Amino acid sequence: MKKEVIRLERESVIPILKPKLIMTLANLIEHSSDRAEFLKLCKRVEYTIRAWYMLQFEDLMQLYSLFDPVSGAQKLEQQNLSPEEIDVLEQNFLTYVFQVMDKSNFKITTDEEIDVALSGQYLLHLPITVNESKLDKKLLKRYFEEHHHDHLPDFADKYVIFRRGIGVDQTTDYFFMEKVDMLIGQFWSFLMRRTGLEKLLSRRSKRRHKPDPKKDDEINSETEQNDLSVERHRLENMELSFRNLLGKVTIQEPTFDRIIVLYRQASTKSKAERGVYLKHFRNIPMADMEIVLPEKKNPGLTPLDWVKFLVSAVVGLVAVITSAQLHEIDLWVGMAILSTVIGYCAKTYFT
Repeated sequence: MKKEVIRLERESVIPILKPKLIMTLANLIEHSSDRAEFLKLCKRVEYTIRAWYMLQFEDLMQLYSLFDPVSGAQKLEQQNLSPEEIDVLEQNFLTYVFQVMDKSNFKITTDEEIDVALSGQYLLHLPITVNESKLDKKLLKRYFEEHHHDHLPDFADKYVIFRRGIGVDQTTDYFFMEKVDMLIGQFWSFLMRRTGLEKLLSRRSKRRHKPDPKKDDEINSETEQNDLSVERHRLENMELSFRNLLGKVTIQEPTFDRIIVLYRQASTKSKAERGVYLKHFRNIPMADMEIVLPEKKNPGLTPLDWVKFLVSAVVGLVAVITSAQLHEIDLWVGMAILSTVIGYCAKTYFT
């Protein structure tokens, strides 16, 4: 299987157990009295940091109780606050959230990271997209207008994805259905290229600001040294052979250790939505990041599902036409056959 290497920005912290770090540093001190003073200093620093987090967390939870999607609306009614006062509390809540995320070394996922993550497939093989009509576009837009952030993704006005930690996940299996999907997809892409339909049906991608290539060349060597290289083993890069198609294969994908998604649902004509959703995910493969997206649309069809759908429709129509040509067929019998075919196609499409 061909190896694909992706480069990711290194984390700003080195994962290590705190007691191990403290004792390693303490053992470098010769005098026992100085060592004891150093341990006291470490305790004081730890208590100071913990106190700050406790105060921030307490204020954060008090505000979140007003915007809890389950019970927040009732508490807001009890406070008898004006819409302007609620808007101020919302922005204060978001300020606390972003401060805690920053202090906890979470980063806002950028467009480039999303593109790299979704450039392949891992265990999730369903085309998933966000139903943006169900998401609020005012809350986060107002926050980012007052609090500038660099390299915000295109969807930052609707939802924000925080990520922290990078790991690796491996899975070994036969992946029969996934391999069939891959073969059908490759064959379909081949037909599209040969017939020229790919150019006609392809949509123009959004134009994003591209950095100056000269500047990239200047910092390229430094960036490569600081970046973390992770190997990605995908079925799409698998060499086509009977051994690979019929035997077990091992695929590998880098993961985000923790992901937190923040968003609000869109308001309706009858109800102004004030709840803010904070969802926490762990060990999510980068290629399967669609699973954390908010308010997802119903998944579309995979290449294998399209084959089932089209074959069922063609076989059903051929059966009805052939029966009608060979001998007269009762109208109700024909309707029953057609309804059965349509029902099966609908089941394939919607499930």
